[in-house]
Amino acid sequence: MGMCVSTVSHEIHAVDFGNENVVHYEDNNINGYHQVIGSVFSQQGNKGLNQDSAILFQGYGVENGVFCGVFDGHGKNGHIVSKLVMNKLSSLLLKHILSLPKITTCPKVQNVKFVDEESRKSKNFNKWKEAYLSSFKVMDKDIKSLDKLDCSSSGTTAVVAIRQDDDLIIANLGDSRAVLGRKTDEGIIEAIQLTTDLKPSLHSEAERIIKCGGRVLALKEEPHIQRVWLPYEDVPGLAMSRAFGDFMLKSYGIISKPDVSYHHISPNDQFLVLASDGVWDVLSNDQVVALVRATNNAAKASEAVARASLDAWKHKFPNSKRDDTTVICLFL
Repeated sequence: MGMCVSTVSHEIHAVDFGNENVVHYEDNNINGYHQVIGSVFSQQGNKGLNQDSAILFQGYGVENGVFCGVFDGHGKNGHIVSKLVMNKLSSLLLKHILSLPKITTCPKVQNVKFVDEESRKSKNFNKWKEAYLSSFKVMDKDIKSLDKLDCSSSGTTAVVAIRQDDDLIIANLGDSRAVLGRKTDEGIIEAIQLTTDLKPSLHSEAERIIKCGGRVLALKEEPHIQRVWLPYEDVPGLAMSRAFGDFMLKSYGIISKPDVSYHHISPNDQFLVLASDGVWDVLSNDQVVALVRATNNAAKASEAVARASLDAWKHKFPNSKRDDTTVICLFL
């Protein structure tokens, strides 16, 4: 089991799945009833320590609320940074939300029920967006303040999803990804990508970095990977454009501000997959969604995707070192 997250309720208990890089929390069973709504699994590559961390937190905020996040560490101390974020971010967000005034709906007026509902959704999204932006900023400052932890060229990405009733609010920082499995009218489960991989290869991201004086270049031996470098030194070569930590590059366009988006959960939405780039480097969105559907088991789906990515790495990049792979599958 990884380090314990700062819980927001004395009624939350950790569930140990024997995977030290992941944490799964769930509420006490109600009336003896227990429902498995998702799973989380992390698998070490062959580059060294597993630097990924992940959390699936049931009963977050509201009774059917969920907080889930995948954090992909990099650099010498990336494994420490990813666990720090995993342990603290959920409580930071909830603390911010609880400090805000409660959302109240407009008075009921004939023929404005739809407008009222849209207004509620908009207000709900805006408050969580504000919480994300504030909490990510505080989290980055907290990492920087740790005197005994050098994060000049170490950090972590983050992809986080919060479910509150039928609202799904997602924050993305870096190149992990969130993908939705949705049933079409024909009964097919299609993949809907909910986040954009924030890499220096994106024009808007590269433009910000270059304006700040950083350089975006690929190495000759890996021309397909754009990296971020200091103005006059060939270091550190960061392969994402946003991250916690990496303070060497914070003056040169690397930011800890997440891209925040909203999705209203419909009856056709079947499941959500969050995964580190070790999965997406070798499996497509469609392949991942097909794997989850074929498994059709909330408790086993994340492991099935991680195992398939391991096989895909061996086939696609037989002479390359495998990246760590971490997956969360949340059934909606």
